[in-house]
Amino acid sequence: MAERPTARIQISSESGYHSPQLDVDIRLNTNESPFPPPPGFVEAVARAALTVDWNRYPDRSARHLRSALAQRYDVTPEQVFAANGSNEVLQSLLLAYGGAGRSVAVFEPTYAMYSQIARTTGTRLVQGRRATDFSLDSSSARQLVLDERPDVVILCSPNNPTGTPAANGLVADLEKAVGSYGGLLVLDEAYGEFASESAAGLVSEDRCVVVSRTFSKTWAMAGARLGYLIAPTWCVAELEKVALPYHLDALKLEIGVLALGYVDAMRERVERLVAERERMATALDGLAVTTWPSAANFILLRPDSRPGREVWQDLVERSVLVRDFTTMPGLEECLRVTIGSRVENDMFLDALREVLR
Repeated sequence: MAERPTARIQISSESGYHSPQLDVDIRLNTNESPFPPPPGFVEAVARAALTVDWNRYPDRSARHLRSALAQRYDVTPEQVFAANGSNEVLQSLLLAYGGAGRSVAVFEPTYAMYSQIARTTGTRLVQGRRATDFSLDSSSARQLVLDERPDVVILCSPNNPTGTPAANGLVADLEKAVGSYGGLLVLDEAYGEFASESAAGLVSEDRCVVVSRTFSKTWAMAGARLGYLIAPTWCVAELEKVALPYHLDALKLEIGVLALGYVDAMRERVERLVAERERMATALDGLAVTTWPSAANFILLRPDSRPGREVWQDLVERSVLVRDFTTMPGLEECLRVTIGSRVENDMFLDALREVLR
């Protein structure tokens, strides 16, 4: 019998990213919205499903969706790229601007998918380090970029999984450094709606800045898998070369446009979650855990007197699931809790108090 072909990428090295999907009462591990979309939106989606030409391929250019997003961000449709979640956006960026002989810089600890996508696209990974409080010093980050000259620099703001927003002046310093040699600066704003500032207004034809966002978090559409990029037209044109044809299905194209008609409802959900985040932060300050300020819809914490993995397991036994980062370099013994509904958050706090006794 002939030997099996060997995969170029050793998938076993990727196993650390995935979060277990367990059957528990309280799921606070993947930063989903605890609130479903508005009933009017769900009804509109059901009506749209009846009008889709299911026997025909969808609009390959996603013109309607790109036009709707362009209107929201005051850009042209040619400056918008849409994909199946922001992970596919990031993958498309490294397919176009990464690969063999090219590099991408990230600042650890950060979103684990960056390094995974770098490996699967054959892009050399350059890893900068954050401080112990997870802040990122502008001068050291800029120097790393100038020394390494990576083709792509990815900055997650607010940073996942720490919740840290970009410091004042950091984006401007990185843009200047990256632009000095013709690189690309990617601002991953998957949690941008929860923060007070965005880099979306920096996108223009003569700048090297692109901004990635998603419908999964603030739009309560994690199940739809829809993300997008705001970028110069020359960047979007390159992404279209590596995107698979018809990669967005017809119903998804309709769903994205419909969602943009519920901006006020989205903002109301964000306000509720931000208020809950602050209430949760105050409650955690009174427990035997260390926390860090967050500008996202989650909080990173480290138990003071017990191993984080034991705390995670004890919470699971109480039917509460949070994210386990205890073995991730730079996040040893840390757990991340998503901000849920008030009821879910109270159940988490009650379980945590019991576990920490």
